[in-house]
Amino acid sequence: MSHPEIERGLSPAGDRNPGNTPPATPQPPVLESLGGKAGFIYSTVPVAVFVIALALLSTKAAVIAAVFTGAVLTVVRLVRGERPLAASGSLSGVLVAAGIVALTGSAKDFFLLGIWVAFAGFLATFGSVLFRRPLTGVAWNLLHGGRYAWREARQVLRAHDIATLAVALVLGARFVVKQWLYVHDATGWLAFAKIAMGTPLTVVAALVVAWAFRRTSKHLVAGRSDGTTAPQEPELPPRQGASR
Repeated sequence: MSHPEIERGLSPAGDRNPGNTPPATPQPPVLESLGGKAGFIYSTVPVAVFVIALALLSTKAAVIAAVFTGAVLTVVRLVRGERPLAASGSLSGVLVAAGIVALTGSAKDFFLLGIWVAFAGFLATFGSVLFRRPLTGVAWNLLHGGRYAWREARQVLRAHDIATLAVALVLGARFVVKQWLYVHDATGWLAFAKIAMGTPLTVVAALVVAWAFRRTSKHLVAGRSDGTTAPQEPELPPRQGASR
Protein backbone atom coordinates (compact mmCIF):
# COMPACT_ATOMS: atom_id res chain seq x y z
CA MET A 1 0.00 0.00 0.00
CA SER A 2 1.47 3.32 -1.08
CA HIS A 3 2.22 6.02 1.51
CA PRO A 4 2.71 9.48 -0.08
CA GLU A 5 4.28 10.82 3.09
CA ILE A 6 7.04 8.18 3.01
CA GLU A 7 7.66 8.78 -0.70
CA ARG A 8 8.19 12.48 -0.01
CA GLY A 9 10.66 11.71 2.80
CA LEU A 10 8.11 12.35 5.57
CA SER A 11 7.03 10.06 8.36
CA PRO A 12 3.30 9.35 8.75
CA ALA A 13 3.32 11.93 11.55
CA GLY A 14 4.55 14.56 9.09
CA ASP A 15 8.16 14.74 10.34
CA ARG A 16 11.17 14.68 8.10
CA ASN A 17 12.88 11.33 7.74
CA PRO A 18 16.46 11.95 8.84
CA GLY A 19 17.60 9.06 6.69
CA ASN A 20 16.38 10.69 3.48
CA THR A 21 16.77 14.37 4.19
CA PRO A 22 19.97 16.08 5.35
CA PRO A 23 19.66 17.97 8.61
CA ALA A 24 19.08 21.68 8.46
CA THR A 25 22.30 23.65 8.37
CA PRO A 26 22.79 25.75 11.49
CA GLN A 27 23.02 29.41 10.67
CA PRO A 28 25.99 31.31 12.16
CA PRO A 29 24.81 33.67 14.89
CA VAL A 30 26.83 36.56 13.49
CA LEU A 31 24.73 39.43 14.76
CA GLU A 32 23.86 37.62 17.98
CA SER A 33 27.53 37.12 18.80
CA LEU A 34 28.02 40.87 18.47
CA GLY A 35 25.20 41.62 20.89
CA GLY A 36 22.51 42.20 18.28
CA LYS A 37 21.20 45.56 17.12
CA ALA A 38 20.72 46.78 20.68
CA GLY A 39 24.34 45.93 21.45
CA PHE A 40 25.53 48.34 18.77
CA ILE A 41 23.43 51.14 20.26
CA TYR A 42 24.41 50.43 23.85
CA SER A 43 28.11 50.41 22.98
CA THR A 44 27.97 53.93 21.50
CA VAL A 45 26.04 55.62 24.33
CA PRO A 46 28.91 55.61 26.90
CA VAL A 47 31.25 57.02 24.25
CA ALA A 48 28.84 59.85 23.44
CA VAL A 49 28.40 60.57 27.14
CA PHE A 50 32.18 60.66 27.62
CA VAL A 51 32.72 63.20 24.83
CA ILE A 52 29.84 65.44 25.93
CA ALA A 53 30.99 65.34 29.57
CA LEU A 54 34.58 66.02 28.51
CA ALA A 55 33.49 69.22 26.77
CA LEU A 56 31.74 70.43 29.92
CA LEU A 57 33.65 68.85 32.80
CA SER A 58 37.08 67.50 33.68
CA THR A 59 38.59 64.31 32.29
CA LYS A 60 37.99 62.50 35.58
CA ALA A 61 34.33 63.52 35.61
CA ALA A 62 33.90 62.46 31.99
CA VAL A 63 35.33 59.01 32.74
CA ILE A 64 33.05 58.61 35.77
CA ALA A 65 30.05 59.62 33.67
CA ALA A 66 30.93 57.06 30.98
CA VAL A 67 31.40 54.26 33.51
CA PHE A 68 28.15 55.15 35.28
CA THR A 69 26.30 55.15 31.95
CA GLY A 70 27.76 51.78 31.02
CA ALA A 71 26.74 50.33 34.39
CA VAL A 72 23.17 51.62 34.06
CA LEU A 73 22.85 50.19 30.55
CA THR A 74 24.17 46.85 31.76
CA VAL A 75 21.53 46.69 34.48
CA VAL A 76 18.83 47.61 31.97
CA ARG A 77 19.95 44.85 29.61
CA LEU A 78 20.04 42.30 32.42
CA VAL A 79 16.54 43.27 33.49
CA ARG A 80 15.41 42.80 29.89
CA GLY A 81 16.65 39.23 30.05
CA GLU A 82 19.85 39.46 28.02
CA ARG A 83 22.69 37.09 28.74
CA PRO A 84 25.20 38.46 31.28
CA LEU A 85 28.12 38.15 28.84
CA ALA A 86 26.36 40.16 26.14
CA ALA A 87 24.88 42.66 28.60
CA SER A 88 28.21 43.46 30.25
CA GLY A 89 30.25 43.67 27.06
CA SER A 90 30.12 47.44 26.64
CA LEU A 91 30.70 48.03 30.36
CA SER A 92 33.85 45.89 30.30
CA GLY A 93 35.29 47.97 27.47
CA VAL A 94 34.45 51.22 29.26
CA LEU A 95 36.06 49.99 32.49
CA VAL A 96 39.29 49.07 30.72
CA ALA A 97 39.32 52.40 28.87
CA ALA A 98 38.69 54.24 32.12
CA GLY A 99 41.54 52.38 33.78
CA ILE A 100 43.93 53.42 31.01
CA VAL A 101 42.87 57.06 31.34
CA ALA A 102 43.34 56.84 35.11
CA LEU A 103 46.91 55.66 34.59
CA THR A 104 47.90 58.14 31.87
CA GLY A 105 45.70 61.14 32.68
CA SER A 106 45.07 61.74 28.98
CA ALA A 107 41.49 61.84 27.69
CA LYS A 108 42.43 60.53 24.25
CA ASP A 109 43.66 57.30 25.85
CA PHE A 110 40.00 56.42 26.41
CA PHE A 111 40.17 55.12 22.80
CA LEU A 112 43.61 53.53 23.00
CA LEU A 113 42.37 49.99 23.67
CA GLY A 114 40.08 50.01 20.62
CA ILE A 115 42.88 51.25 18.39
CA TRP A 116 45.26 48.43 19.24
CA VAL A 117 42.54 45.78 19.33
CA ALA A 118 41.73 46.78 15.74
CA PHE A 119 45.40 46.49 14.81
CA ALA A 120 45.71 43.04 16.42
CA GLY A 121 42.55 41.91 14.65
CA PHE A 122 43.88 43.14 11.33
CA LEU A 123 47.12 41.20 11.78
CA ALA A 124 45.22 38.03 12.70
CA THR A 125 42.71 38.16 9.85
CA PHE A 126 45.09 39.28 7.12
CA GLY A 127 47.75 36.85 8.27
CA SER A 128 45.29 33.95 8.20
CA VAL A 129 44.59 34.66 4.53
CA LEU A 130 48.31 34.74 3.73
CA PHE A 131 48.68 31.33 5.38
CA ARG A 132 45.68 30.00 3.40
CA ARG A 133 43.63 29.45 6.53
CA PRO A 134 41.14 32.34 6.56
CA LEU A 135 39.63 32.72 9.99
CA THR A 136 36.02 32.80 8.80
CA GLY A 137 36.50 29.36 7.27
CA VAL A 138 38.06 28.07 10.46
CA ALA A 139 35.09 29.45 12.40
CA TRP A 140 32.58 27.85 10.03
CA ASN A 141 34.24 24.47 10.33
CA LEU A 142 34.32 24.69 14.13
CA LEU A 143 30.60 25.47 14.17
CA HIS A 144 30.08 22.29 12.14
CA GLY A 145 32.16 20.07 14.38
CA GLY A 146 35.40 20.34 12.37
CA ARG A 147 34.24 17.55 10.06
CA TYR A 148 34.90 19.16 6.68
CA ALA A 149 38.05 19.54 4.58
CA TRP A 150 36.81 22.96 3.52
CA ARG A 151 40.21 24.21 2.30
CA GLU A 152 40.21 21.57 -0.44
CA ALA A 153 37.17 23.14 -2.12
CA ARG A 154 38.41 26.05 -4.23
CA GLN A 155 35.08 27.93 -4.24
CA VAL A 156 34.76 27.65 -0.49
CA LEU A 157 38.32 28.79 0.16
CA ARG A 158 37.87 31.76 -2.17
CA ALA A 159 34.65 32.77 -0.40
CA HIS A 160 36.37 32.75 2.97
CA ASP A 161 39.34 34.64 1.59
CA ILE A 162 36.92 37.38 0.53
CA ALA A 163 35.05 37.35 3.85
CA THR A 164 38.19 37.38 5.98
CA LEU A 165 39.72 40.14 3.87
CA ALA A 166 36.53 42.17 4.33
CA VAL A 167 36.95 41.87 8.10
CA ALA A 168 40.65 42.73 7.81
CA LEU A 169 39.81 45.81 5.71
CA VAL A 170 37.37 47.07 8.33
CA LEU A 171 39.82 46.53 11.17
CA GLY A 172 42.72 48.03 9.23
CA ALA A 173 40.69 51.11 8.31
CA ARG A 174 39.70 51.62 11.93
CA PHE A 175 43.31 51.40 13.07
CA VAL A 176 44.66 53.80 10.44
CA VAL A 177 41.99 56.46 10.94
CA LYS A 178 41.89 56.30 14.73
CA GLN A 179 45.66 56.17 15.10
CA TRP A 180 46.01 59.27 12.93
CA LEU A 181 43.41 61.09 15.03
CA TYR A 182 45.09 59.86 18.22
CA VAL A 183 48.46 61.22 17.18
CA HIS A 184 46.84 64.57 16.40
CA ASP A 185 45.03 64.72 19.77
CA ALA A 186 41.60 64.88 18.14
CA THR A 187 39.62 63.33 20.99
CA GLY A 188 36.24 64.48 19.72
CA TRP A 189 36.90 63.12 16.26
CA LEU A 190 38.09 59.87 17.81
CA ALA A 191 34.64 59.44 19.33
CA PHE A 192 33.01 60.26 16.00
CA ALA A 193 35.24 57.76 14.21
CA LYS A 194 34.45 55.07 16.79
CA ILE A 195 30.72 55.50 16.23
CA ALA A 196 30.81 56.04 12.46
CA MET A 197 33.23 53.19 11.79
CA GLY A 198 31.65 50.89 14.36
CA THR A 199 28.11 49.83 13.55
CA PRO A 200 27.98 50.50 9.77
CA LEU A 201 31.27 48.79 8.91
CA THR A 202 30.63 45.91 11.29
CA VAL A 203 27.28 45.22 9.63
CA VAL A 204 28.87 45.25 6.17
CA ALA A 205 31.60 42.83 7.28
CA ALA A 206 29.02 40.60 9.00
CA LEU A 207 26.97 40.42 5.80
CA VAL A 208 30.02 39.30 3.81
CA VAL A 209 30.83 36.68 6.44
CA ALA A 210 27.22 35.46 6.41
CA TRP A 211 27.41 35.15 2.60
CA ALA A 212 30.56 33.03 2.90
CA PHE A 213 28.91 30.85 5.55
CA ARG A 214 25.85 30.23 3.38
CA ARG A 215 27.98 29.51 0.32
CA THR A 216 30.08 27.03 2.28
CA SER A 217 27.04 25.27 3.76
CA LYS A 218 25.45 24.99 0.32
CA HIS A 219 28.61 23.56 -1.22
CA LEU A 220 29.72 21.19 1.54
CA VAL A 221 26.63 20.32 3.56
CA ALA A 222 23.70 20.50 1.16
CA GLY A 223 25.83 19.42 -1.80
CA ARG A 224 26.74 16.11 -0.20
CA SER A 225 23.13 14.92 -0.37
CA ASP A 226 23.06 15.08 -4.17
CA GLY A 227 26.63 13.95 -4.80
CA THR A 228 27.93 17.27 -6.09
CA THR A 229 30.86 17.28 -3.68
CA ALA A 230 33.24 14.59 -2.65
CA PRO A 231 32.91 13.22 0.88
CA GLN A 232 34.80 15.44 3.27
CA GLU A 233 35.07 13.09 6.24
CA PRO A 234 37.83 10.50 6.46
CA GLU A 235 36.83 6.91 5.96
CA LEU A 236 36.31 4.96 9.17
CA PRO A 237 38.00 1.58 9.67
CA PRO A 238 35.72 -1.45 9.17
CA ARG A 239 33.87 -2.60 12.23
CA GLN A 240 34.96 -5.71 14.01
CA GLY A 241 32.87 -8.71 13.11
CA ALA A 242 31.99 -7.30 9.69
CA SER A 243 31.45 -9.80 6.90
CA ARG A 244 34.68 -11.04 5.33
